[in-house]
Order: sequence, then C-alpha cells, then structure tokens
Amino acid sequence: MKTRNKKRNKEIAGVMWFFILLFFSLSGYITYYAATHRQELINNSYNGRQQMLIAQNTRGKILSSEGEVLAQTVEDDQGKEIRQYPYRNLFSHVVGYATNGRMGVEAQANYYLINSNAPLSQKASLDLKEEKYPGDDVYTTLNVALQQVADRALGVYQGAILVTEPSTGRILAMVSKPDFDPEQIPQIWEELIEDKDSSILLNRVTQGLYPPGSTFKIITSLEYIRENPDTYQNYSYNCSGALTRGTDRIQCYHGTVHGSVGFERSFAKSCNTSYANIGLSLDKKAFSDTLDELLFNQKLPVEFNSGISRIDVNEEMTDQDMMQVSIGQGTTSITPLLLNMITCAIANDGKLMKPYVVEEIKNSAGSSIKTFAPSAYGELMKQQEAQILKDLMKDVVEEGTASRLKGLSYTAAGKTGSAEYGTIKGESHAWFTGFAPAEEPQVCVTIIIEGAGAGGDYAVPIAKRIFDAYFEEGTP
Repeated sequence: MKTRNKKRNKEIAGVMWFFILLFFSLSGYITYYAATHRQELINNSYNGRQQMLIAQNTRGKILSSEGEVLAQTVEDDQGKEIRQYPYRNLFSHVVGYATNGRMGVEAQANYYLINSNAPLSQKASLDLKEEKYPGDDVYTTLNVALQQVADRALGVYQGAILVTEPSTGRILAMVSKPDFDPEQIPQIWEELIEDKDSSILLNRVTQGLYPPGSTFKIITSLEYIRENPDTYQNYSYNCSGALTRGTDRIQCYHGTVHGSVGFERSFAKSCNTSYANIGLSLDKKAFSDTLDELLFNQKLPVEFNSGISRIDVNEEMTDQDMMQVSIGQGTTSITPLLLNMITCAIANDGKLMKPYVVEEIKNSAGSSIKTFAPSAYGELMKQQEAQILKDLMKDVVEEGTASRLKGLSYTAAGKTGSAEYGTIKGESHAWFTGFAPAEEPQVCVTIIIEGAGAGGDYAVPIAKRIFDAYFEEGTP
C-alpha cells in the first residue's frame, strides 16, 4: 500500500511540476511577446490601452524631411479635435488618414503618434489645466517639392510615381492617382468604399499590380547574363518584326523591324522578338530561382503594406508562355515598388537598401526619441551583374527608347515599357524606371501611367521633370 501511495504521489508531483513549468513558460512567452510586439498590441483595435492613450494624448504631427507639417490635430469651432492635412490630396496615400480606420504613415506610425514623451514639466503644467498631453511627432523622408513636381507631372492620368534614394532606401516622393482629400474622409467614406472602378483608396505604388511590359527585360537580361557570363556579348538576332511559336505571335512595338541586333541593341531598342528568342533559351529552373532572389511571390521587406508581385516560371511552361514572360506580359504582375527596388539595387552595385518613409520620432520639445537608420536587405545581384545592367540602361538613354533624357546637365539611365493589358489590342500602360546620375546614382524614379501608351512618349518626359527638379533644387 505504501509503495502504491509513494508512486501515486510521485505521479501527482510530476504532473504538478509539469503544469508549473508550463505556466512559467507561457508567462515568459507572453512577457517576451508583449515586449517585442508592443506596437502591434497597442495598435490592435481591441486593446483598451489604445483608447486610453487617445483620450490622454493629442495625436502628434506628421512632418516632411524639411519639417513642413503634413498632418496635425487641431480643434474646430466647437472644441472638437479634427485631423488636418495642410497639403490636402497631395500626400493622400503615403501619409494616409486617421479616421474611419487608418492608412499610410498614420497607420504605420500610429503607436508613436498616440504616445507622449513630452517633458515632465510640460505634462505637469497640462495636468493643472486638465488638458491633454501632446503626442510625439513623426518626421518622414518625404520631400514636399519633389512630391509637388511628381503630382503635377502625372496630372490627370491614373498611375503611380515613386522617387527614392538608392544608397539609403529613403522614399522622397510617392504619388498615386486617383487621389482623395484625407480631411474629407468622414464625409466621402461611403462614396469611396462603394467605388469599385477607380479604386481610389488603393495605393498604386505599393499595392497596384501591373504587367511590367518591357521593363521586365531588365530581369530577363540578368538571367541571360547569369547563364551566359562569358558569351552574352556574342548574342545576335535578326528581327523581322514578329516571332511565331504555335498559335502565339510576338510583335515588336508597332511592328517595328529592328533588323540585325546584338544583346545591347536588343535592350536599347526594346526588341520584343529578340527578347522572346532569348526567353526560349533560358533554363526555367534557374530563372525561377532568380525571380525568387528578386523578391517575386513573397512579402517585401518593408514596414508598410505592400502587394505581392506574381510570376510563375516552371518546367511545364510552353514556349508561348515563356515568350510572353520574357517580355513582361502574360500572367506576370509587379508593383511599382518592387520594380523600383530592383532598379535601386542595380544603381547601388547590386545591394538593396530597404525602402522606408519614417525617419525620426521627436517629442513636443523637439528632442529625438527614436531614429530609423538606413538598413540593408542584402545583395540582389553581384556588383559585376549590376554594372552590366547599368551600362545597358545607359544605352537606352544614349541610343534607345529613353533618348529624351539624353544631353542634359546630368546623365541618366533607365528602361521604358509599354505593357499591354485587357482584351483590346494596343491598349498599354506606359512605364519608366531609372536613375541619375548614371555613373554615381543619387535618385531613382519609377513611373507607370495607366493606359497612356508608349513609355518613351509618356513616362520618360515625366521622369525628366522629376530629375530636373531634383538636381535644380539640390534635393538632399
């Protein structure tokens, strides 16, 4: 009997210690999670702590890199707090809104905006007057002058423009159209969410998915170089204006006949049939691996919401499918953000810096609370590969489809695109992605204009206006 009791006591003690260890393990995990996911927990709409902070603190300001106010909280005639956006539609998608939910920097930096690190003396003074504490201010990387130029250049067109600094990842301007007035969100909310045609609330820069068209030839070129590192320069092809495989027929833009072309000229003239021919020679498994390295089919390493660019290259693909993929058509879709990131990596010797828009948090007294330094994602390609692509993109300006950027006070490099969409032959989005100066890139610009036509005719002039403004104004 005593032996059985001892055994039972040991079993009970074992179970008890198991649950004690389990309790402490769970407690430790919860404590660790709360410490490392503080912002997520505070931002959760079910967390009552957020409402307490909102009741206690006045939402902080959002400012440009130069200190211009992009968003602030003021009181109306009745003493009610309202969110004010001095530039109205200009920063509608990137700064966003903070009523009827949150979007843009208002969402990304919500944790900082609703917290207050005001000096204790200021808090004590406000306590005596029974007034709220001022929330912390968020300084962004955005440049008002460049944003205005990009916005005016896009004009009445729908589309997207992204301007970045390739050496750091700083986002200098981000325009998405159609846009909206964030101050009017409470009044126009129902109208916006019922609009199924123009998708006004969609940030086309970060979440818009488009066929990349000829800008994808940057990626096809990279794969061809990787598979033919010693012989790619020996490539030659005779363009007759069309290439047929089975029932699929690839044509050069407007049926242009380029004649005898090498690798560089195929890129500079954006010869569709030559690139379809190149695509047929590629190893599908190796191409798929390259696409994975270039961040297709996965979440991007950014701190804001972004779409996933899609492409499927596999061993079962037909020649027709491979030809379409090679010129950026078919089922391929990309966000302007990812295309800009790939372009920035080329400009930055193969190294990708993570794009970011929030640069510093300051309290109401102007003291720095937190800074966000540039952060490297890693190497998207070797330095030698990046240099080859950079040279190809220079040729596009010097003797190809982006010649409107030639002969200026600065040098530029880039790639145009005319991406067909829909069922009506000839409908195409106009693309440009590139950087300047070509030798030592300081700024990268990616543009898409929905339904405009040829990238060289419509997107390149917009890029020129942005580059001009950047170098004339001496933008930091």
